[in-house]
Amino acid sequence: MAIEVQDVGRTVDGEMHLAGINLSLTPGHLHVLVGRTGAGKTSLLRVLAGLDRPSGGRVMVDGRDARSIALNRRRVAFVYQQFVNYPSFTVFDNIAAPLRRAGMAREAIERRVRETAALLHIDHLLDRLPAALSGGQQQRVAIARALVKDADLLLLDEPLVNLDYKLREELRSELRTIFRKSGRLVVYTTTEPVEAMQMGGTTILMDAGRIIQTGPAIDVYHRPASLKAAEIFSDPPMNLVPARLEGDRLTVAGVTVPRPAHMAGRMEGDAFVGLRPSQLAIGLEGAPAGIALAGRVQLAEVNGSETFIHIEAGGALWIAERHGVHPTAPETPVIAAIDPDRLYLFAPAGALIAVPPAATQRVH
Repeated sequence: MAIEVQDVGRTVDGEMHLAGINLSLTPGHLHVLVGRTGAGKTSLLRVLAGLDRPSGGRVMVDGRDARSIALNRRRVAFVYQQFVNYPSFTVFDNIAAPLRRAGMAREAIERRVRETAALLHIDHLLDRLPAALSGGQQQRVAIARALVKDADLLLLDEPLVNLDYKLREELRSELRTIFRKSGRLVVYTTTEPVEAMQMGGTTILMDAGRIIQTGPAIDVYHRPASLKAAEIFSDPPMNLVPARLEGDRLTVAGVTVPRPAHMAGRMEGDAFVGLRPSQLAIGLEGAPAGIALAGRVQLAEVNGSETFIHIEAGGALWIAERHGVHPTAPETPVIAAIDPDRLYLFAPAGALIAVPPAATQRVH
């Protein structure tokens, strides 16, 4: 199944949910919709599934307008973030339900259910009821029920969001393998840039009902097309602050330094620069060719094996990401040291102008 989304929009009670959506979705490929809550990801999935009709534009399925294809004839499977299982059915019967509705022979159902359950490591749970399962096991049952249908289009709406960290990591790895082997067209949504990077495939970055960038996840990360893309596809968000370019000089947060080579000849006047939190060094004296800002800690967030330190310095708010646990008291004085060669450059209107040569490197 190949899908072409052509200038699709959707408005509900005067509220715009989607606008100007154009996409080519190819079979045998994973497409990951990334955006914050309310970006339009679920609305787009529902249009692709045929559950909602677009207010404008059209969806073409293998060259046919999807509106001419009855919903019960479309080979689509949908997995929701809130796992939905029949509470009075065993795991076996939950997985088998769509096959029985399709009139498949009993022997074929038995074989298909057991093969799919084994793929998701729940074959030892087939006689249990959902209430006897953990959250991760219940989500595996819901995914198995979608996979067993052998649908051409598999849609997954933040399927791991309600699971704990360990289960998410485990199931995400398994899903990548399943998607790669299935040969189906898969569309997967997430709010987390890190998850999109781990899933791979094509990233489709959404904001306010529109697509703002598409491409391989690693390309979207290293070359965000705009200020908005840089802000969304970074966790924690990229530091984005005003700057000014005049001749061979760059001014950031009141500090003027020589214009870095990757910005040479790019533009003059007001701009924005971006710096990844992992590349903002703190507690240093500042490099000779760098920008050293005296500041104070506002907040330190410990996030697993990383600490996000929020700093006010040079009249701007910054986030520094440090590896490990670094509890730091508010109002602690620090020096924030910035290497100009690591700065992204954006035009005043938001378009990406220059990418730092050190974009792929990390500093802690």
